[in-house]
Amino acid sequence: MQSIKTIYKIGPGPSSSHTFGPMMASKYINEQYPEATNFKITLFGSLALTGKGHLTDKIILKTLGTSKCEIIFDMKTPVEHPNTMIIEVFDKDTKIAKHTFVSIGGGKIEIDGKKGNVDPEIYPHTKMDDIQVYCNERHLRLDQYIDEVEDSDFDSYMNQIFKQMLKTVNTGLKKTGVLPGSLKIDRVAHALHQSAQSCSDIQDKNSLLLSSYAYAANEQNASGGIVVTAPTMGSCGVLPSLVYHFYHDQKYPKKTIIQGLKVAGLIGNLIQTNATISGAKAGCQAEVGAACSMGAAFVAYCQLQNNEQIECAAEIGLEHHLGLTCDPVGGYVMIPCIERNAIAAQRSVDAARLAKYLRNVKKNRVSFDMVVQTMNLTGKKLPIELKESALGGLAVVVPEKA
Repeated sequence: MQSIKTIYKIGPGPSSSHTFGPMMASKYINEQYPEATNFKITLFGSLALTGKGHLTDKIILKTLGTSKCEIIFDMKTPVEHPNTMIIEVFDKDTKIAKHTFVSIGGGKIEIDGKKGNVDPEIYPHTKMDDIQVYCNERHLRLDQYIDEVEDSDFDSYMNQIFKQMLKTVNTGLKKTGVLPGSLKIDRVAHALHQSAQSCSDIQDKNSLLLSSYAYAANEQNASGGIVVTAPTMGSCGVLPSLVYHFYHDQKYPKKTIIQGLKVAGLIGNLIQTNATISGAKAGCQAEVGAACSMGAAFVAYCQLQNNEQIECAAEIGLEHHLGLTCDPVGGYVMIPCIERNAIAAQRSVDAARLAKYLRNVKKNRVSFDMVVQTMNLTGKKLPIELKESALGGLAVVVPEKA
């Protein structure tokens, strides 16, 4: 299993698989073929079906050069992976190269069937069950286990992630107006935050604050702003909203927050390793479901729950998102994505609270590993219409224009 750094990456929205991944593929081409004069890019599957709404074409044009690119949206040719693209490289009229890229989620790509910029496998375990046994034998907390494995600059890296999450939320809270695209959706994070300030009920206030932070991060994402994959850009509001809320409102120490982010990253890493974090492969259970699982582990850690309770929280967070579809209206990362992140942030808190007391009265029959396996199997059963294709669900019921 690779470093948790592969889960948390900073980059432009609105989609880690449809924007960040194609950007990395285009950068690879620029680096390998500086002599190239023009390119032909063919997008397949989900990249073709929702590429316009996800700004796939714009990030490619920006990276390779607007005057050099011909982009084709091939919605008919079947491909093994839904996030497949081919870039043909030319020196004037002569084709000098052709590469097939697969955007596998979280900004990571495969190049001609091989993973690009392969990070080393540094974790000795790939299952939560094995990690729990290891930690129990050595009396380690999950964050201590992580620190034992990761390299010397990991704390510095996580500090950057922490700062960017706060910055993304803070920037989003200050902005008003309409999000780009044909849906003409108003930004509401600022208004939600103002509503929270006037709440007399403390539960309502905290709930609204948390929601406003999730909206802020996701509205930044939807407008192409800089966000953190957690584990993806489509689910980039869940963890940052919790981080912002726990740091600014609940006054948790920065050290606790960052250690909690590490534990959340371990959860995301296990999901990525044993299933997928790609909505085009397994629906939104793999994105927002995974983010809720990570968020629940983060909350449980910050609240000083033990390793078993943290696992239980993560399991609850993912289990009750099983089967969640990815059906973005118009192919934009807006409906249902933005509101869905706000709901998942609330559910993260609920899952951690339930786990805290549930583990005191019963042993959990459903392990985290079992739920990850189930999510993977469920994703394979979901029809293509409900996996980031904009061909089913809300995408065909909700009109693009109000």
